[in-house]
Amino acid sequence: MLRLQRGFSILAMLLALGSCVEDDVVYQDLPNFIAPPAAAANFLGYYDQATDKTNCGNCHVTQKAKWEETAHSGAWETLQASGHAAATCEGCHTVGNKGNAVTDVNVAYNSTKDTRYHDVQCESCHGPGLDHVTAPARGQMLPSVHVDTGAAITDGCAECHSGNAHPFANEWRNSRHATSYTRAYNGSTATAPDIPFGPRAACQGCHIGQAILAGWGVNTNYKEKGTGQTIATGEGITCVVCHDPHGSANPKQLRLPVDSRDVENNLCTKCHNRRSTPDWAGSRDAPHAPHGPLVLGTAGWWPPGMTFEETQSTHGSERNPKLCATCHVQSYSTTDANTGKTLVSVGHRWLPIPCVDANGLPTDAQTCNVSARSFRSCAASGCHGTEAAARSAFLSAEADINGLVAQLDGMIAQVPANQFGANKVNAGRGAKFNSEMAKMPGSEVHNPFMMKALLRYSGQALKDTYGIPLPPGLAPTAADAKRVKITRVSTSH
Repeated sequence: MLRLQRGFSILAMLLALGSCVEDDVVYQDLPNFIAPPAAAANFLGYYDQATDKTNCGNCHVTQKAKWEETAHSGAWETLQASGHAAATCEGCHTVGNKGNAVTDVNVAYNSTKDTRYHDVQCESCHGPGLDHVTAPARGQMLPSVHVDTGAAITDGCAECHSGNAHPFANEWRNSRHATSYTRAYNGSTATAPDIPFGPRAACQGCHIGQAILAGWGVNTNYKEKGTGQTIATGEGITCVVCHDPHGSANPKQLRLPVDSRDVENNLCTKCHNRRSTPDWAGSRDAPHAPHGPLVLGTAGWWPPGMTFEETQSTHGSERNPKLCATCHVQSYSTTDANTGKTLVSVGHRWLPIPCVDANGLPTDAQTCNVSARSFRSCAASGCHGTEAAARSAFLSAEADINGLVAQLDGMIAQVPANQFGANKVNAGRGAKFNSEMAKMPGSEVHNPFMMKALLRYSGQALKDTYGIPLPPGLAPTAADAKRVKITRVSTSH
């Protein structure tokens, strides 16, 4: 027994000594990377195409594992199986100059036709990797999150995700997402002494691309990271704000799901969830971005002891699993009346009821009357049988809410002026908040049942609190009572 113990002690000592003196020995049976052809201009491509092993993935294992689950990793096969593979398509299904800062077309696949450059790999966004693998250092091969909003699309994701067949960037740059950064500055700058991202930091977390990514805990390095301090360097809500280029567990590489009913875990409502209830300490009696809570039935001011039971609105119920995306991201194809060519809309203007041209595509200007707007998304989603039925429901809800707002505003005008202002908590301010929310575009659709109930019970609260006569048309109805849970009655505000 003693001999056995002594043997273990000697073995342990030898192992300990080995760990001290051999810690810089690395056992390697394969080279770190496969040198590229000279004509490839320093693009490496696949290390082993048969196993989808990229040269970059030999070190960046986590990113490679995520990338393997994306459509990018099978881009070449997708093209070949599409039935319309053509040489003009290959530039976006292989590694080359598209998606990165390289301007020379004659690189990687374009110059070699080597299968090692099939698919959209790491270098498609990061650029040629030879210099990095031979002398690795931080800050090399940084991708860009910028998307051009000018006449030509020449940046990052947009170089491939644009054009007639895939007009993601084309539509995006005509959306408010593209210019969101312009609404987060005081003058031309976002900076102020000792205040990160400037005096409007609360706004920038949803308006400036760099600030959004930082706020969401995205620590990936990129060219524009750390800028955004001026209106000239700020980014809007670009592709990578919503989509993780390396891949994610959500469809379409989305950073967050669109079907979550948790407003802080839903991609849309994570930002469209601001001042959905009164800020009594402030002096503003209007919401800012209450869309998520409004759809889900938690927005607005309710008289004490009252809550809304979401049972009627299909927009916020489980019958509408994709919530905002159902109406705001509608993808469809149509046919050009003159040429017969297939035209595509991918929903990246986020217009639920757009003005459309003769071919059914959203127009640049969105100023047409509601009678000319397309209600396609409402009918296509299965919520409404036809576009005509959806339009009729919209007009009916709009008329009802406009009428209730007019009556409630008449009552609000009779509330004593000393009831308004910062730190005032009362029915006057609550009713005004609800009135302003009802006036926001989309309130008649996001939750028409709750919106009408809010307005009617606000009127009742003004009557109970201030003795202001309640117009007959503003009195709560039996239908409202079925949706509003009253836990206690109180006139103390």
